[in-house]
Amino acid sequence: QVQVVESGGGLVQAGGSLRLSCAASGSIFSFNDMGWYRQASWKQRELVAVITSEGTTNYADSVKGRFTISRDYAKNTVYLQMNSLKPEDTAVYYCNAVVYAMHYWGKGTLVTVSS
Repeated sequence: QVQVVESGGGLVQAGGSLRLSCAASGSIFSFNDMGWYRQASWKQRELVAVITSEGTTNYADSVKGRFTISRDYAKNTVYLQMNSLKPEDTAVYYCNAVVYAMHYWGKGTLVTVSS
């Protein structure tokens, strides 16, 4: 059984920063891809950033240059540093951990950016 738990969301003013953390634990020794998705109330869930087991990263165009994903492989933890936040970044952010094509999701953490 795998547990994925996010933390670090909250309310921030436009232009501010937040750092999200996600820890995956359980019966899996290591994961392939780990990443972040987000879902605003009026939109479908979308990819924000992903980092592979080799350290390759991929970002949504909307966050390139502002967000940075990183990973602690020993702790099965992934981070998302979010800078220069905009009101349109407001969403529930979900952590995703993949192993053997199985996707495990956290319950999400709310990020609210006020203008």
